[in-house]
Order: sequence, then structure tokens, then C-alpha cells
Amino acid sequence: MLSRRLMIKLAALTVAGAAQATARFGSVALAQPPAAGDAGAADAESTEAPPSNENLKWGARGAGRGAPPASAPLSASPLSAQPPLSAVPVGGPRQSIARVTKGPGTLPNDAGQEWRDYDISPYTARVTSTARPEQAVLDWILRETGYEAWHGEPVASLSIDSRRLRVYHTPAMHAVVSEMVDRFVNSEAESQAFGMRIVTLRSPDWRAKHHKLLHPVPAQTQGVQAWLMAKEDAALLVADLRRRSDFMEHSTPHLLVNNGQSKQISATQTRNYLKDVLLKADPWPGFEPQMAQFDEGFKLEFNPLLSLDGRVVDAVLKCEVDQVEKMVPVMIDVPTSVAPRQRQQIEVPQPISSRMHERFRWPADQILLVSLGVGPAPVPTPQGTLKVPLLSSTGRADMLLFVESRGKVGVQATALQPGQREANAYHNRY
Repeated sequence: MLSRRLMIKLAALTVAGAAQATARFGSVALAQPPAAGDAGAADAESTEAPPSNENLKWGARGAGRGAPPASAPLSASPLSAQPPLSAVPVGGPRQSIARVTKGPGTLPNDAGQEWRDYDISPYTARVTSTARPEQAVLDWILRETGYEAWHGEPVASLSIDSRRLRVYHTPAMHAVVSEMVDRFVNSEAESQAFGMRIVTLRSPDWRAKHHKLLHPVPAQTQGVQAWLMAKEDAALLVADLRRRSDFMEHSTPHLLVNNGQSKQISATQTRNYLKDVLLKADPWPGFEPQMAQFDEGFKLEFNPLLSLDGRVVDAVLKCEVDQVEKMVPVMIDVPTSVAPRQRQQIEVPQPISSRMHERFRWPADQILLVSLGVGPAPVPTPQGTLKVPLLSSTGRADMLLFVESRGKVGVQATALQPGQREANAYHNRY
């Protein structure tokens, strides 16, 4: 028995000595080479403390050398100690990589650029329907001149506030800007009355009967067609379309639009559905439903700008139509201790959409007719409606927009109702 105890103690002393020798060897091997004259101090430090590299400081003061503390995992990655991105300071002072020099102190005018200030206060003081009416002036100038004209050659500048527009560009560009500003500050182009009629038909075959009345104009959006019509021809077309069983009129507003500003029309309805489930520790039901919403319907934005003489309408039309064609069901396993085979159905929407963003220019005495093509209906079928095969609507329709200029507010302030005609509109033609 005594011999066995002696052998166990001898083995323990041997293992401890080997571990101490290994730690001493690792410290000496990783230590920095000592400077001349300080060899003794360096040897002493190398036997008392590990190197200064933070990646090698495994233990705190008093911990055993050569092994990490019990609380630190051996597989910990150095990246786990990095601070989150939100804690990293940004925007501080830094040294530029690119070569930067000071400018000449004066604006270059190699192309004959000139600095001019335009007074837009007559327009901004008149428009009270928006907080920043000057933004419309800036937007229309960029539409007319192009974005690239101000961010390339020659050197140019364009800035605006509520009272003045500052422009630095060539005389040719100033001529364009000057005309656009005059179209805003012109007192003859204050609030204008426009008729915006939105019509849908399930079939586009109305074109066959009225094709001779349509005068096509270019449209860039795929699937979109546009025509010009005389006002009396447009009245006949609407009257004939109203007799069709698939005719539906969604909006006939009397729009009062400040010249150059935007007006929005929308008709949407919210459709709720279960998009996901989150597992929870509760025994029943064991999950939390995640609901979502999908806005079905249409949004139409109208932005007109009259010419100086008021005979031409320059307008931007932006229309978005969204509809859920159907909800695709998916079954999700949500097992719990109470119901190990529990399942829950979620829904994935299958949407259909139609988009148009166009700029049109037409005579103010004519009517602009735009077709978005056969796409999602602007007003979807209400939820819970019984659909009869071969009889119910498919949710697709040919959406038509009738845009009519009705002159300055106060001259003709009453909007025509569907099917109503202007007085003496036909000038004894019929």
C-alpha cells in the first residue's frame, strides 16, 4: 500500500514539472528579442509574464500559464470579440486617398456660363396647397433639361428656395429655364380645372367600333396606348361605352390643380392575411400568428403644366394598380407538447400589378385617352364574394383614363356628370 502511494505522488510530480517546463518554453519562444544591455531584465520578464499580444493573454492575473481559463471556450473565434457595426464610429476625420487641390477661386466659364437669379415668389406665394411649392419648379426643369445637364460638362449649378431660383449654365440652357419659370409665374395659369375619368371594361374590343375616332400618340411604357380625341367624339365614346354590360366608372372628380403641382387620386382596400407563425414556449397553441396587409386598388398621380399661352397641356401621369390574384396556402408544422402533430396554414399572396409613368403633351381643346391594357382591375372583387364559373369577372380589365382641361377656375367651375355634355359642345355639327 505504501509503495502504491509513493508511485502516485511521483507520477503527479512528473506531470506538474513537465507542464511548468512547457509553459516556460512557450513564454521564452514567443517573447520579443531583448534590446542590447537589457538581456538580463528581458530574461526575467520572459519567465514571469506572457507576451503583450492580446490574442495570447488567455488568463487573468494569477491564472495558470500555458492554458486558457475554464470560463473561456477553446473554440472562441477572434471575430466574436469584435464590436457590432452600430458601435463603430463613422464620419470621423480621415485622410483623403484621392489627390485634392483647391479650386481657382472663381467659377469656370469655358462654355460661356452665366449666373442668373430668377424670382419665383409670385408663384410660391400663390400656391398654398403644399409646404414646398418651389419643388415643382425644380422637378419640371429637370424633366425638361435632363438630369445629366447639371452633373457633367460644362460646370453648372442649380439651386432653389421659396423666393428665387439660382442657375449657373450656358445661355442656351438659360433660355429653357426662363421659359419654364415663366410658365409657373404666369398669372394666367393659376388653378386649372381638369376632368379625370377612370373607366374599366373587361374586353378591349371597344377599339373596333371607335377606331376611326382615335388619333394615336406615342407612349413609352410597354402595353400602354394613348390617343387624342375631339371633345365631342369623346362624349359619344363615353355614351356608347356606358351601354355595355362590362362598363364600370370608378371616379369622375372635378380636379382643382395648381399649375405645375401634383394631384393624387386613390381607391384602395386592405386585405388581411396570415403570412407566418412564430413558435413560442407556451404549450397551447404553441405559436403566435403573424398577420400582414396588402393594399389592393389603384393610385393615380396627375401633374399638369400649361404653356405660356394656355393652349397646350404638358402633364405627367403616374398610375399604379395592385391586386391579389389569389392566396396560395402553405401548411406549416407547429408541434407542441400538447399537440405533437399540430399544423397551421399560412398564405402567400400571388399579386398582379400594372405600372405606368408617362409624360404627355396635347392641345388643351382636345381630350387625352390612355389605356393601360388588360391588367388588374383597379377595384378588386370584395372578399367573400361568391364567384360563379363562366359568369363572374376574372379580375382583369382594360383600364381607360380620360383627361380633359376645363380652363381656369371661375370660368367653368362645374364638372360634367357621366353622360352629361357641354352646352353647345357640338357647334351644330349634328
